[in-house]
Amino acid sequence: MQALIEALGLQQTLDLLALSPPGWGGNLLGGLANSIQIALGAFGLGLVIGIFGAYGKLYGGPVTRDLLAIYTTIVRAVPELILILILYYAATDALNKALVNAGFDRIQISGLAAGIGVLGIVQGAYATEVLRGAILAVPPGQIEAARAMGMPPMKLARRITLPAMLAFALPGLANLWLIATKDTALLAVVGFAELTLETKQAAGATKHYFTFFLAAGALYLVITLVSGRLFARAERWARRGEPGAARGGR
Repeated sequence: MQALIEALGLQQTLDLLALSPPGWGGNLLGGLANSIQIALGAFGLGLVIGIFGAYGKLYGGPVTRDLLAIYTTIVRAVPELILILILYYAATDALNKALVNAGFDRIQISGLAAGIGVLGIVQGAYATEVLRGAILAVPPGQIEAARAMGMPPMKLARRITLPAMLAFALPGLANLWLIATKDTALLAVVGFAELTLETKQAAGATKHYFTFFLAAGALYLVITLVSGRLFARAERWARRGEPGAARGGR
């Protein structure tokens, strides 16, 4: 087997991707862990923003609806890379200036927190529209029946609207999760050690660009395949009891 590996020229590749130095595999896996951590945080933050944003657009006052419309329009119109640069640098600088003017010390925001915050704001705009459409897809008779029984708004949302709209929202949320995992690569421009930056550093140090970028692409593909399976199971669970749900899950 060793002779076959050497004959195929794979030994050098295996050495480059080894987990311990001089291999760079450990660095790539560390960058992957950072990417997943940021993606999870950003997706969760975006989901929270999206829930409040969707309810605000549907049931809020005119000012709330207008502000949310401006927010979702700007975020969806401006490329993510530009938003990341604006929020990462300009917003941080503005916050520190405001703190100094108020008599407080400047703060140093960690790359992890900044990455989650920036991507979470981007995710929130898209999640707002996904969840708004899912809420509108809930049969209005269910909501009207709950209101007729005197169910308060928060209980109505928790017991009726959110569970009923979950099946409609999951396909869109699955796409948003995959977007979040790929958008973490944009944080390389601000120097955060996620998978793409670790890949660039490894490729630059060894000059084996094809090997490392192919390995990074394979890791992103694994995330996509695993995520697709998990969201498919979640969607089948959310649609349990619906006519044809069991047949559609096979």
